[in-house]
Amino acid sequence: MLNTLSALLKAINIFISDRQKQQLITYIELLCKWNKLYNFTSVRDPQQILVRHILDSIVVKPYLKGNFFIDVGTGPGLPGIPLAIVHPQANFTLLDSRAKKVRFLYQVEYELALNNINIINNRVEKFFTQLSFDGIISRAFAPLENMIKLCHHLLSDHGRFYALKGICTYNLFAKLSGAFVIEQIHPLQVPELNAERHLIIIKRSNEIK
Repeated sequence: MLNTLSALLKAINIFISDRQKQQLITYIELLCKWNKLYNFTSVRDPQQILVRHILDSIVVKPYLKGNFFIDVGTGPGLPGIPLAIVHPQANFTLLDSRAKKVRFLYQVEYELALNNINIINNRVEKFFTQLSFDGIISRAFAPLENMIKLCHHLLSDHGRFYALKGICTYNLFAKLSGAFVIEQIHPLQVPELNAERHLIIIKRSNEIK
């Protein structure tokens, strides 16, 4: 799998160390092992997990700005774990309300020796912290308007929402609050994935430049 991973990373212009590559492979192995018991994902084949979950997560790395991010509804750590591996200079808070997924995240943290993640077992609307985040990331968490409603209290004044979506249609952002606006929409190219992917970046409409 190492050679395949290296080739696919090169295709999206992401270059990481051999240690980071091994961390990604170990994460896939852990996900496959725990998935047999907890059914975290319907994707079973490790090669498909590599494409549909790992690459689909880290392809957004070039668009992230800042040092402190929160992955809301992270599930088994997607996209937070892959991003934390390939972006070790940044800190990622991984939040999920389901205890079994949080237990898995702690195991991943231990076995991969990740020191740039913070795991929270809570519902996002009940999670409050003195730290405000540069970016709030979600992957299939909720419709955009719900994401903003539930998470806006965690966003810094100049922070961004990063929503990973499939097909991008008007209905995705038709109900956005006037306090937030679409800043950018980026089509994403994931090697060997025959499906549309988009990154929607949202900012406060009253942001001072």
